[in-house]
Amino acid sequence: MKLTILGCYAATPRTITNPTSQVLEIRDRMFLIDCGEGTQVQLRKNKIKFSKINHIFISHLHGDHVYGLVGLVSTYMLLNRVDDLHIYGPKGIKEIITLQLKLSNSWTNYNLYFHELESTESETVFEDEKVIVKTIPLKHRIYTNGYLFLEKFNERKLNIDAVQQYEIDQVYYKKIKYGGDITLEDGRVIPNTELTFDPDTPKSYAFCSDTLYNEDILPLIENVDVLYHESTFLESEAILAEKTMHSTAKEAARIALKANAKNLVLGHYSTRYESIQKFKDEAETIFPNVFLGDDGESFSF
Repeated sequence: MKLTILGCYAATPRTITNPTSQVLEIRDRMFLIDCGEGTQVQLRKNKIKFSKINHIFISHLHGDHVYGLVGLVSTYMLLNRVDDLHIYGPKGIKEIITLQLKLSNSWTNYNLYFHELESTESETVFEDEKVIVKTIPLKHRIYTNGYLFLEKFNERKLNIDAVQQYEIDQVYYKKIKYGGDITLEDGRVIPNTELTFDPDTPKSYAFCSDTLYNEDILPLIENVDVLYHESTFLESEAILAEKTMHSTAKEAARIALKANAKNLVLGHYSTRYESIQKFKDEAETIFPNVFLGDDGESFSF
């Protein structure tokens, strides 16, 4: 599971920072999460093949999380994209994008699907044979969701030496990977445990963008492998965080600790601060495994 931070600063972009956007690569899937201004430039800078992105998840409709989306949609058209593109986000996102496409006479030459969200309860918004994506309802000034990405259980790993020892035909390999026992021609039943190794433990990633400190999300993100939680302010600006419905670095750490998360990635820093190191310092007083998200940083878990 690889996370690439394209941008993780709050409010207005600067020459040295970018607003929120990130790419999650999990089980051969590539998901774009939020799409702040400059996202497609950051995709190129980080050498990410964004033609592989077929699903985009938008947390809310504040500009620093969505203003890069119409540009990316239009660029896909210029590149003669043919694959379907699915966009998940709050009700209204379809109107925002299609109005711009309409007025610029720039309709896509590929299928563009919008999945508009309104529920204040967690719901499954995407599922295939490898990954499930669920919403994480957050508390912000407008309707906002985080997203929980869950790997499904992997296939078991073939023990090639054992398979060859019993001279098992390759036609049965798929059955074995899915946990099946094998009956040999002489009637012997070879249990699956002799033919395979345990699969890797499924991984999970929780993206919690702009939100007030909110313990209601704890049951949804319990035991998550990686938690990205916004940390717009330091504790010295805790009153401002509450007023603007954002979180501090310490509050992000408290959520990670109470959720029993394995790792915490901080982001969405206010640009008022000269250094982001203090965010890590404050969070580590509460939670041990803290990583500083920053533009262009990649993490593999």
